[in-house]
Amino acid sequence: MSKIAFIYPGQGAQVCGMGQDFYEQTEIGKQVFDLATELLGFSVPELCFTENDRLDITEYTQAAMVTTSIAMTKVLEDKGVKPDVAAGLSLGEYCALYAAGVMSEADAIKTVRQRGILMQGEVPVGLGAMAAILAMDAAAIEEVIADMDGVQIANYNCPGQIVISGKKEAVEEACEKLKAAGAKRTIMLNVSGPFHSRMLTGAGEKLGQVLEQVEVHTPVIPYVANVTAAYVTDAAEVKPLLMKQVSSSVRWQQSVEAMLADGVDTFIEIGPGKTLAGFMRKIDRTVKVMNIEKLEDVDRVVEALNQ
Repeated sequence: MSKIAFIYPGQGAQVCGMGQDFYEQTEIGKQVFDLATELLGFSVPELCFTENDRLDITEYTQAAMVTTSIAMTKVLEDKGVKPDVAAGLSLGEYCALYAAGVMSEADAIKTVRQRGILMQGEVPVGLGAMAAILAMDAAAIEEVIADMDGVQIANYNCPGQIVISGKKEAVEEACEKLKAAGAKRTIMLNVSGPFHSRMLTGAGEKLGQVLEQVEVHTPVIPYVANVTAAYVTDAAEVKPLLMKQVSSSVRWQQSVEAMLADGVDTFIEIGPGKTLAGFMRKIDRTVKVMNIEKLEDVDRVVEALNQ
C-alpha cells in the first residue's frame, strides 16, 4: 500500500494568478479565499490574481500562500485523496498543520498573517541577508561558519543547496570564505530579512503571544516539524516548535529523509511552483513526486494514484 505525504512550499514560490482556477471553478476553493478575505480585511483574490507589489511583501505573501495551498488541499481531499503524513517548508508548515488536523484553516490563515507582520518588522531592512550556497557539503559549510558571529544555516534544502542567514556583513564574509573553501557558487538572495536566523528570535517570542489565542488539536496524521525533522503526534509540542521555527534552521532534507524512512513513497507538492519536487530529485530520485499547481492537476493526480 502506497504511503502519501502532502508537502507544501514556502515563501518565494508565490506567483501572480496562483489558485485562480480553484477560486473561479470550484465552490470549495472559493470558500477558502472568501474566508481569508473576511478574516484579513482585504481582498485575497485581488492580492493573488492581479499584478501588484504586495504579493512579494512578507506580511502579505504568507497569508496568500497559505490560503492558496489550503484551497488546493481541500479540493484534492474532496476527490478522496488523503495523506498519511504532512510537511511544509518554513511557511508551508502551517499548511501541513491544517492537513494534519492540528489547526483550522481560519487559524492557519490568521496566524501566518501575524507571523508575516512580525517577521517583516523584527529587523530593519538592510541589516540582515540570506545567501544560497551551491555544491558544498552541509558539514563543510557548518565547519567554515562555526566560529563566525552573526551567521547560521537557515535551510538544509537538499544535497548541494544550503541557505545561510544572519547579519548582512557576516553573510557576505561567509560567502567569501565558503567560495575559498570550495563552494561552487554563492548567491545573495532577494529577501527582506534574515529569516531563520537568531536575529528573528524576538519575532518568535511575539508569535508565541499570537499562538496563545490559537486552538491546536492532536494531529489526526503526523506532521514533520522543520526544527527537529521529527514526526509530531502530540499537540503540546506544536506551539513551542512554531515559536522556535522562526529563528531556527529549516531541516527540509532531514524531514524528507524521515518520511522516506517511514515508508513514504509518494509525495504530492501542493502550491505554486515545483521547488520541493526539485529538491526531491536530489534527495531521492526513486520516489514518486506529483504537483498540484493548477486545477487540472487534481484529476491527473487522482488518476495516477488509482492506477
